[in-house]
Parts: sequence; structure tokens; C-alpha cells
Amino acid sequence: MPQTDSSPSPFETASAVTRAEGGGLVADLDPGWDVGGGILNGGYLLATVARAAVLDSPHPHPVALSASYLRATGPGRVSLTVTPATAGRTLAHSSVVLATADGPTLAVQATTATLGDEAPEYSSPAPAVPGPEECLPAIAGADLGGHPVPQVGIRDRIETRMDPSTAGWAVGQPSGEPVLRAWVRLAGGEEPDPFALVLFADVLPPAVWEIGRFGWAPTVQLQVLVRALPAPGWCLVESRANEVAGGWIDEDYRIWDSTGRLVAQSRQVARAPLAR
Repeated sequence: MPQTDSSPSPFETASAVTRAEGGGLVADLDPGWDVGGGILNGGYLLATVARAAVLDSPHPHPVALSASYLRATGPGRVSLTVTPATAGRTLAHSSVVLATADGPTLAVQATTATLGDEAPEYSSPAPAVPGPEECLPAIAGADLGGHPVPQVGIRDRIETRMDPSTAGWAVGQPSGEPVLRAWVRLAGGEEPDPFALVLFADVLPPAVWEIGRFGWAPTVQLQVLVRALPAPGWCLVESRANEVAGGWIDEDYRIWDSTGRLVAQSRQVARAPLAR
């Protein structure tokens, strides 16, 4: 059910950024947002950085983020250093570095602005996908008849319903085309906002699972565009890899809200999974 009080939602709490005594910004990264091996999901980390970017910005929303993942980040206390750049009436720029006690792990160029929900002049249509109730629930540990859903925290924090037409990997029959689609929403019950869209921009299993290439695909660089304020309800996410070569993969994401409006996009380059 949607949140009905003013207390922070589970996602807001997990990605909160606060001011430290003596200055600076800190966050306590939640271990429940892992992708295995104590490594936190890249979208979760980037959403936390986005909250730091808007904290002192004249604008409330992240609209463009370009992130370099310097090394894997685990749970616990981190610092966030925001370096403001130019700021104007419609947008502002900054750079943000997230660091653990061992040094920086994530460096981000951020643009903030004020998003609306105006109808687009033109938009390519969302793909035809069955409703969430007709799709496959990707619950941590579930065996959907083939490759089991990994026991990782991110699968418990985000409710995910996989489109059967792009979930051949889950039933032991990968299609051979690296495309995944799924309906997603926060398991804590809160409605999507621009920070949730940043999270959703890295939420699906690697698209190369649909060509039988299983395993972890660590993100090296991720660019996210938030296009509009999302409507309440489920978001539809599509991930597509264009080439798998030389140990590298790319993924293009498109995200639509419950009305079919394109509300976010992303592109990333990652290392290809080692397992086959």
C-alpha cells in the first residue's frame, strides 16, 4: 500500500544523506541492497549520490547523472563530497564523490533541475507487455523452472515481475536475444519518484542472461537521464544489450511509468559475466 504518513519510506531511509558533525555529508549504506558478495547495487548507490547532489542545489530533481564506478562498494558509513559548478534559473551542475574509509568508490557528474509531467511532443511507444499480474515474480531464491533467482537483497527490496517473452533464462530456455523487460516497484510501498527512477536504471539482471551468459556483470560507467515525474504505480523497464565482445557488454535502459510515459533512460558499460 502507498505510504500514508510523513515518516521516511524504507527507500528514503536506506538512501538518506545527512550532514556530519563538523561539516561534510555522510550516508549509512544499507546491506539489504546488495547484488551478492556484500556488493551494493549500482542504482542504489547512484540514487544516494543523487540525494547529495540536490541537497544544496537550487533545483530539487536529478535529471542527468554520469557515474564512474571506481571499485565495488559495500555497506556502512560513507562520505559524499559535492563540488558545485555553475547554477542558473533552469539547471545546476556539480560533481559528487562517494568514498569509504579506503578511498573513493564512485565519481559522478550531476545535473539537477525541476521536472514536470507535461505531455511529450513526440515519444516512441512502450512495448506491448502483459500486466504485472500476468508476469513472473522474480523473488529472491525462487526457482521459476530453470535458472533460480539469485538470493540477493536487491530482489527483496524491489518487486519485479518479468515479462515471460524475455524471461527464457528463468525457465532454462534463453531466447538468444539479450533483452529483458519487467514491471518494477519499490517493495516498501512508496510510489516512484525521480530518485526511484535512478535506482530502476540498474535494477534488472544482466541482459546477457537471455543469451545464457550468467553471473555478475560489474558496472564500469552508467549514465542516467530522468525525463519526467512518474505517475503512481508500476514502472515498466526494458534493458537491451547491443554487443557482447572482448569481455565487455553495454546495456540501454528505457523506463515507462504506469501511464506509458517514458520517464527515464540509461546507458551503461560493464564487464561481461565470466560464467557461461
